[in-house]
Amino acid sequence: MFRLPAEWEPQDAVQLTWPHAQTDWAPLLAQVIPLYEELVARLVRVCEVVIGAPAGEVESLRARFAAAAMPAGRVHLYPVRSDDTWARDHGPLTVVSADGPCLMDYRFNGWGGKYPGQRDDALTESLYRQGAYPGAGYRRRELVLEGGAIEVDGQGTLLTTEACLLNPNRNPGLDRSAVEAVLQADFGVSKINWLKHGALEGDDTDSHIDTLARLGPENVIVYQHCDQPGDSHYQALTAMAGELAALTDARGRPYRLVPLPWPAAKSDESGNRLPATYANFLIVNGTVLVPQYDDPRDPEALVQVEKAFPGYTVEGLHCLPLIRQHGSLHCITMQLPRGVLHAR
Repeated sequence: MFRLPAEWEPQDAVQLTWPHAQTDWAPLLAQVIPLYEELVARLVRVCEVVIGAPAGEVESLRARFAAAAMPAGRVHLYPVRSDDTWARDHGPLTVVSADGPCLMDYRFNGWGGKYPGQRDDALTESLYRQGAYPGAGYRRRELVLEGGAIEVDGQGTLLTTEACLLNPNRNPGLDRSAVEAVLQADFGVSKINWLKHGALEGDDTDSHIDTLARLGPENVIVYQHCDQPGDSHYQALTAMAGELAALTDARGRPYRLVPLPWPAAKSDESGNRLPATYANFLIVNGTVLVPQYDDPRDPEALVQVEKAFPGYTVEGLHCLPLIRQHGSLHCITMQLPRGVLHAR
């Protein structure tokens, strides 16, 4: 039987897809590449890093990481073709069983056809064929599913949103019961908690759960709160908080809720709201990296995450450039559980 591990379980590596001039990052490369480099420097302290990059940039990246004194053997570079860099959504969801880890390679259709996605859809198989995951098996799945759309606790519970997984732009031939059947079989979950409310302006994902509410160890939900009644998000996020308070896990236990502060509105040059959210944090081997937005409430976000993850190292990472392309820290990463790189 397959089981999708929780993000706080042991990991071999984190996977990234490197930004390049043929992506929408082109005008922002000077801001976003240093962010990626800092992220890699943080990650190699606690795990290995698998990076897919354009073939013509692999050697220059290898030299750059060597010059930065990255630990030998901790960064693995592979040539890939990519449309964009959101590894959470085109990377593999890795399940475990008695036979070891297995990469579940779900279809990626550019968040319901909003953007090109054919190269990203083929990226996981390309990495697998190049030997990037030596300890794992591989299964291609026909369900359209992005990793940012689901949260699991590794103990039978899955959290998601109706706006994304039941959207006809993903799997138009499947109703709720059909989607649930696939999720239960593929991930070993027995209870699926669906949220009806919650959305961020500027979010292209149709309400990915990792922008709104995150599961944590010991039955915690960390969620993006809005405490500004005059803000356009107030009503929906308040309704979402009410839904979260009524949820229980697969064993019938209620959750302890930890609200995250609401950052001041961030906008692009045209005045369009950007989806700044502290919920888009990354958990890896006893460390939690929390996005920061040059906002007065950044320190408060770290304090709240520490409440949800006692004993963890909680650090902030500057992520303002990421929301310029409508995502954040968790969106650009995908964890690879223990055994994927190093067979046990």
